[in-house]
Amino acid sequence: MAPVTNSVTNSQAGRDPRRWWALAALVASMLTLGFDMTILNVALPTMARDLAATTGEQQWMADAYVVVFAALMLPAGLLGDRFGRRRMLITGLGIFLAGSVVGALAGDVNWVIAARAFMGVGAALVTPLALSVLPSLFGPDERTKAVGVISAASALGLPLGPIIGGWLLDHFWWGSVFLVNVPMAAIGIAACVFLLPETLPHSQLRSSGGTPIPASPRVDILSTALTATGLGALIYAIIEAPTRGWGDALVLAMFAAAAVLLTALVLRERRAARPMLDMTLLAQRGFLFNTLAATLVMFVLSGLLFVLPPYLQAVLGHDAFGTGLRLLPMMGGLMVAARGAQPVVARFGPRATVSAGLVVLAFAALLGSRTTVDSGYGFTALWLSIAGLGFGFSVVPAMDGALGTLPRDRAGSGSGLLMTLRQVGAAIGIALLGSLLAGVFRDRLDVTGLPAQAADTAGDSVVAAHLIAEQTHTAHLAASASSAYAHGMSVVLLVCGVAALVSALLAAAFLPRATPARQTDSAAPEMVAAADDARQ
Repeated sequence: MAPVTNSVTNSQAGRDPRRWWALAALVASMLTLGFDMTILNVALPTMARDLAATTGEQQWMADAYVVVFAALMLPAGLLGDRFGRRRMLITGLGIFLAGSVVGALAGDVNWVIAARAFMGVGAALVTPLALSVLPSLFGPDERTKAVGVISAASALGLPLGPIIGGWLLDHFWWGSVFLVNVPMAAIGIAACVFLLPETLPHSQLRSSGGTPIPASPRVDILSTALTATGLGALIYAIIEAPTRGWGDALVLAMFAAAAVLLTALVLRERRAARPMLDMTLLAQRGFLFNTLAATLVMFVLSGLLFVLPPYLQAVLGHDAFGTGLRLLPMMGGLMVAARGAQPVVARFGPRATVSAGLVVLAFAALLGSRTTVDSGYGFTALWLSIAGLGFGFSVVPAMDGALGTLPRDRAGSGSGLLMTLRQVGAAIGIALLGSLLAGVFRDRLDVTGLPAQAADTAGDSVVAAHLIAEQTHTAHLAASASSAYAHGMSVVLLVCGVAALVSALLAAAFLPRATPARQTDSAAPEMVAAADDARQ
């Protein structure tokens, strides 16, 4: 008989009544991380005034979190494999809580940037590990539903950010957008302590024959540094390129540095006996193409969420709170899809479901590309709802399929790789589509009659153009700005639609064919074997 451990097997998880409460704790954590991606945006004008922040400093107050978050997710997943996922989840939530307190009390721009970066460290620990504990809580028959709930919580947090941030700024000082994280993180820590089973470091586990299960990869400091600095340089270059220009010397230097560092990482990991970046995961067709599908979905979704808030605020005239509320139809569609993904996958299989979801997402984006200044919110709500459905039916089965291919001792690092690629996909989507939007907007904006400096400022963004129009009492400039932005948004959504269609074709051609009847058995073979050992 296999020795008893406090790891939970699939067989046990199916009967553990605490598993849904534990999932609720993870949902609360992911909600907090989700709305923290967007909550600061509505507070930046107030913070810029109170802290005398320049435009560049405002950008880094928002971007420091994203850069650190993306750069550290892969090493963070490894730490969970090595030291226990519950322990590292609690550590990540504690770091996130501490960073939030520092941000709320900061009186200087540099302290705010440092606090946001520190919060990114905590978020990087929480995100992949929240996914990697799902196989220890749920059997294959329930895991699709659990992944759907986690995905819905992550996405729901994005529009909640402007809603919560707008309400807080109406009633409290700007530090409240940091302080709101404290009770949420504290609840998450308490729930993890009392509800979440620990997964022991696999070097401590032994199989029924008395032979140690292969240890998870050691914490390689050099590989961790190469991962963090390489991805950090890549994300930095992507973020800075739209404003500095793709040919800027610093941007090119950062891209070159990222290429060198990441190449060095790959070469080092290929020689390692137990690598941190397991290249064999990318050699597995199921993991590779499910991860690629999820990454391309995030590229498209990031474009939708990037272009919509300025349209709703500057063009249609809604405030930050109202903008967040008007993004909810997408979340409604997502929640419907998250609930319906499991039976649809069981009936038609994951490949057909992911491909169909991407086609629906493409249709929503192409429909959205018909949006004009005079379309009104009703039309926007329609295609937003459809986009939510497509997002849910594509990303949930894709993520579940990727997670289902991971061995037990690589669940944390594999989840970290999956979430890192998703985050990089989102960053690339924002950078590339943002650059496209900015170029189209500037080209279409009519600044006839404006002084050179005012014309240059108006071309920076639709918000800046409306401010210049208000200051100069130029109604024509305001109308031109709204029209130019709507046209730019249409171009971006058209590109998103084409990208989603290409993704659907790739999914239909390359995702593994898995019949519904065999899906459960093939989802996590090593976990099923472990459950069999435990029953012997």
